[in-house]
Amino acid sequence: MKFSLPLISKFSLLAILWASCASPAREAEKEQVVNLYSHRHYESDQRLYDLFTQQTGIKVNVVEASADEVVKRLEAEGANSPADLIITADVGRLTRAKDSGLLQPFASTVADGIVNPELADPDKMWYPITVRARVIAYSKERVKPESITRFEDLADPRWAKKVLARSSSNVYNQSLVASVLAHLGQEDGEKWVNGMVANFAREPKGNDRDQVKDIAAGVGDLALVNTYYMGLLANSDDPAEREAYEKVGIIFPNQTDRGAHINISGVGLTKHAPNKDNATKLLEFLLSPEAQIVLVQENYEYPVNGKVNDLGPFLMGLGEFVPDTYPLSKFGSYMNEATDLCNRAGWQ
Repeated sequence: MKFSLPLISKFSLLAILWASCASPAREAEKEQVVNLYSHRHYESDQRLYDLFTQQTGIKVNVVEASADEVVKRLEAEGANSPADLIITADVGRLTRAKDSGLLQPFASTVADGIVNPELADPDKMWYPITVRARVIAYSKERVKPESITRFEDLADPRWAKKVLARSSSNVYNQSLVASVLAHLGQEDGEKWVNGMVANFAREPKGNDRDQVKDIAAGVGDLALVNTYYMGLLANSDDPAEREAYEKVGIIFPNQTDRGAHINISGVGLTKHAPNKDNATKLLEFLLSPEAQIVLVQENYEYPVNGKVNDLGPFLMGLGEFVPDTYPLSKFGSYMNEATDLCNRAGWQ
C-alpha cells in the first residue's frame, strides 16, 4: 500500500490508521503489517513489497519522504511512531539515525550470514540491501582514461577548470570526503579537497546525472558520480540522456591501493517498531537472491548477497572492480569533519 499525500498529511493519516488497529479488543484480528518510511522511490521496490505480501501475507505500508524528513518525523513521533523500518541511501544517513537514538538492533542470523561485516552496522541496527560505487566519469573525447586513476588525481592542477561536482551538502559527497579523511588523514584530506575545489569548472549544482550531461555538453571533463546513476542514463527513455551517457566513460579509482569508494542503500529497525518480527522478515526477504536480482537488474545497484552472480548487461559491461573494504560504519566519525572541511574549502 503506497500513500501519495503531502508529507505531513501522509504521516498523520498513517498514524491514525495504524493506531486504530491497536485496541485490545481487535488485537487478535489485527492485520499483519510492516510500516516503512522510505527515502527510496523506485517502482522495483514497490513490486518487491507486493511480492513479499503475496508470499507472507504481511502488508507493507510505505510512506515516501526525504531522508531528513524521515529522521525528523521519527524524532517528533518518539515512542508513538508507527514506523518499523526506515530505508535510505547512504551510510551517513543511517549513522545519523543510529546516533540520534532512533534505531534498535535486528535479531537476524539470516542477515548476518549474508552481509559482509564491513558493510553493516557492528551493533546490527542497520544492514545494507544494495551497494553503489562512487566513480569518476570522464569525457571520452577529451580525457585519456589512463591519465586519471585515483580520487586524489582530481586535485592535480592539470585538471584546472575541468572538474564538475554537485553540492557538498549532498551526503554522497560527504561520505566520499569522510572516506578520504579516514584513509589520508586530516592534513592530506584537506589538501585534496582544496585542490579539487580549485579545479572546479563551475559552481557545484545539480545531481549526478546533471554532472554527466555537463561533461557531454563540454562544461567540464571529469565528475564524481554513483554507478547506478550511470545505469539510469544508459537505459533512459530520454534519447538525450542516452546520448550523454555514450559520450562519457567510467573510471573505478584507486584500483591499485585502497579500492573504489562504495556506499549503500540500507534498512534500519526503528527503536519503537510495533511490528519488529515482520520488519525482520522484510529485511531478510530484501536480502534474498530473488529480491536482490530485481534490485540489481532494474536499479543497476550491486548486490550484497554473494549468491547473486547475474548482474545484468549494464553492470556486467562495467567489469569487475576492487572496492574499498574499510568498514562503512566507521565513516560516521568523520562526517562532521568532512562537512566542516568542505565549508572551509568553499565547496558549497
